[in-house]
Amino acid sequence: VGADDADLLAAARRLEALGGGFVAVAGGRVLAELALPLAGLMTDLPLAETRAALDALDAAARELGCTLPSPYMALSFLGLPVIPELRVTDLGLVDVLAGRLVPLAAEG
Repeated sequence: VGADDADLLAAARRLEALGGGFVAVAGGRVLAELALPLAGLMTDLPLAETRAALDALDAAARELGCTLPSPYMALSFLGLPVIPELRVTDLGLVDVLAGRLVPLAAEG
């Protein structure tokens, strides 16, 4: 996450370097991160380190103005295509119930 386009770009670049995960960026600087190298979904870190990283990420998100209690968990479910409704995947926005991609631009 980030609060402006430059920070979002920095976050995307850091995620690419990590091979997936969660990142919080402010002022071009990574505030917190958790690499998820196993299919971009799981970490190989011990539980205590994972919990500490998630706590740091949540604190960084609050510092950026986020009011959700667990913003990274909310984001992780948004991209999980096995849960019905709309999901964001590597293919784009998917209507899971209809089994189709949803166009992101108005047609016509």
